Amino acid sequence: MAENRKLKRVPSSIQDSGGIKDPAEALRRATETHHFDPETSLETKAVCAQPELKGQGLTFPVVPSISVASTYRINRVDEYNDCLKDGYIYSRIGNHSCESAAHAINTLEGGLGTLVFSCGMGAITTTLLTLLKAGDHVIAPDSAYSGTYSVMKTMLPNYGIEVSFIKACDVEEYRKAIKPNTKLFYGETPCNPCLGVLDLKAFADVTKTVPSAISVVDSTFGSPILQRPLELGVDVVVHSCTKYMGGHSDIVAGSMSTKDEEILYGIKAFQGQTGSCLSPFDAFLLLRGIRTLPLRMEKHSLNGLRLAQYLEQHPKISRVFYPGLPSHPQHDVAKKQMSSFGGMIVFEVAGGLQPAKTLVESLKLITLAVSLGSTESLIEHPATMTHGPLLMTPEDRQKGGISDGLVRLSVGIENSVDLIRDLEQALAKV
Repeated sequence: MAENRKLKRVPSSIQDSGGIKDPAEALRRATETHHFDPETSLETKAVCAQPELKGQGLTFPVVPSISVASTYRINRVDEYNDCLKDGYIYSRIGNHSCESAAHAINTLEGGLGTLVFSCGMGAITTTLLTLLKAGDHVIAPDSAYSGTYSVMKTMLPNYGIEVSFIKACDVEEYRKAIKPNTKLFYGETPCNPCLGVLDLKAFADVTKTVPSAISVVDSTFGSPILQRPLELGVDVVVHSCTKYMGGHSDIVAGSMSTKDEEILYGIKAFQGQTGSCLSPFDAFLLLRGIRTLPLRMEKHSLNGLRLAQYLEQHPKISRVFYPGLPSHPQHDVAKKQMSSFGGMIVFEVAGGLQPAKTLVESLKLITLAVSLGSTESLIEHPATMTHGPLLMTPEDRQKGGISDGLVRLSVGIENSVDLIRDLEQALAKV
């Protein structure tokens, strides 16, 4: 990168912060301790990926320790800038616990770099506020995670940023919504809560028709084990690591990965300024979750398909949305870009609101709770819970396809026969 080059895809105010002329000089370069050849599988990378940390002696810990220090001793004043790049000075800016978790995620995503955040919404809002400025235009799906939808609808306009909501996962709708000031294309796949599947390559290709526009995809429902948006041309991928990557309902975390050096530096600088960093303790737990991610995703996907097939034939269920079912509208797209179909199922209970409530409140093994992606199965009613009146109007829900009878099920890694028996007894009460 030339020394006097201005960032073309990130507002100049972000680049200029800190007085660093060349963003490339501020980026940390993690060195992998193992040798991964081109044939090394994601399963092996998830278990083994570990960066070479500074200050190691003759031995190397198999599991990185938790970095509890808030600040780090510097030997000489003149070494301060070197420590910013190659060492540590202050935990908000960097520590080896967060670096270890970020490195493992980046290895799976195939990015240039990854940042970890205090939560999934921290990753999303930091990314959006870094990349956008007053006067910019965003295109986003009308069926999205309710927290994201709320930020897009109520917060971004306060900063002079225009947002157009289009039918989720319809690439042609993205194309039609382009304006002269379009700066960011936002997508989810599978989308929350209706499990639409976005054609990632087509989405990335549409974004590239707009000079300097950036594509961002929330890939939480798939995880990097089932799909890798960066490999298909997407600029930025975000995750709520609270979900599948953490995988045990015991942390709140988020991540952002990219292959673009300018984007990576800009978001890292903004994160340092706003403080949406991850706790080292949570980073330790996140890395532990990543180590078993391939095994869990295999089981989630196996159970998900079995339960989806069961629900699809049940007379009290009017419709099932699961990417692995041939009946799913984007089943062929899912087969093309996903290695398996995950553990998220969305279905409509015949009769609407009250039957749906009766079902979710009658389960004995499956837990009524928000969130998803954990070892235990969780179920929720979007119209009254995650996408309810506090976050979305009835009109918003209708546009997003969120009916009163819609139920979202996050299938865990329990025995699938037990889960089906639990659904059977609950459905008998509907």
